[in-house]
Amino acid sequence: MAVEVNKAVETIAKLDVNLSYEIIPIEDSHNRICAQEIVAKICLPRFNNSAMDGYGILFLDKNEELEIVDTIFAGDNNNRILKKNQCVKIMTGARIPDNCTAVIPKEDCEYLDNKKIKVPQNIKEFQHIRFIGEDINKDDILITVGEELNFAKITLLTSQGISHITVYKQPKVVIFSSGEELKLHYQKSEDYQIYNSNTPTFMTRCKELGCQVDFIGQARDSVESIKSLIENSLDARLIITSGGVSVGDADFTKEAFNELEFEIFFEGIKIKPGKPTIFGKIGNTYILNLPGNPLASALIFELFGKLIVQKLIGSKLIYHNTISAKIAEDFKNKKGRITVIPGYFDGEYFNPSQKRSPGMVSTLSSCNSMIILDEKVELLKKDSKIKILPINWKFFRKDNKDFLTYE
Repeated sequence: MAVEVNKAVETIAKLDVNLSYEIIPIEDSHNRICAQEIVAKICLPRFNNSAMDGYGILFLDKNEELEIVDTIFAGDNNNRILKKNQCVKIMTGARIPDNCTAVIPKEDCEYLDNKKIKVPQNIKEFQHIRFIGEDINKDDILITVGEELNFAKITLLTSQGISHITVYKQPKVVIFSSGEELKLHYQKSEDYQIYNSNTPTFMTRCKELGCQVDFIGQARDSVESIKSLIENSLDARLIITSGGVSVGDADFTKEAFNELEFEIFFEGIKIKPGKPTIFGKIGNTYILNLPGNPLASALIFELFGKLIVQKLIGSKLIYHNTISAKIAEDFKNKKGRITVIPGYFDGEYFNPSQKRSPGMVSTLSSCNSMIILDEKVELLKKDSKIKILPINWKFFRKDNKDFLTYE
């Protein structure tokens, strides 16, 4: 029985996934998911320091001639205390005297004889001082469990002297297709055969999304052939198949899975294209059976498969996020079922692809996004407000957000 789109999304979101972790150097952690809470151990700055090359003074002495009594460089462990009408020459990043209350840029100072200076009248108390902890305070939470690590997060880690971090292991994904009419791209094909574009597509996409991917071959159109591939793949967290999930005489995939104690979460989704999609598990291995038509299977993966991957990599962002946009032209739609429309978003307007047949392979090469039309939508007028779901980049959120576009 086919399920509603929102039901399929919630089924995925509520999966109770047991995740494994590992400890790796922070230099190798880019795009990985953090599996520990990172708390600041030290303040940043660690001490009050100068934001400029200039002179550290007592603000109350701003109307006086000030004697230069010392020079402090960055890295100096200088504990000098300023006395009345004294100042220190100080470099950017250097620790200021504990009672210093302003730093004056050197170009703003008037130099006098006998190692003295005068400072301008319009200075502000505490100007050009970077105070201890104003960036990061000790015990601040810097990174939470489930956050994706990037260059900026690695900056935080290095600022705390952290060299290794606990991350979730990248899930192993196994991908195969079935169909006697299919040939792999490195094989010779006859005029009556077609190349299997689905397997390389999902292998590449899962790698982009942070998975370890194995290819184990292509099944023949028999239950035993498909069962053999499945049994060989049950050490993976996710198996993705394409083809053999509809009701044709040569569709053996469902039968093969059913003989292996396949627990089905949903069988079919009320959406077009891609209705004959099945999701379930065998033991601890999740199974996503996608349609054989290339565009249909790719769009269903973008809408549902990516959410499964978000769960398996350990991300706390498991729902689609959207971008508000406008449609570039009048668009007619056959109502009755939620519909996925691929297209190109230029930053303001969404241009629906003219090629949208489920069996096409060229469409997504010129698309970067999609819109999901409510089942009641028949016409979108030019400039109508719509919701964009990106394809070519990650854009997820913690909480569920309605991603359907309505009239």
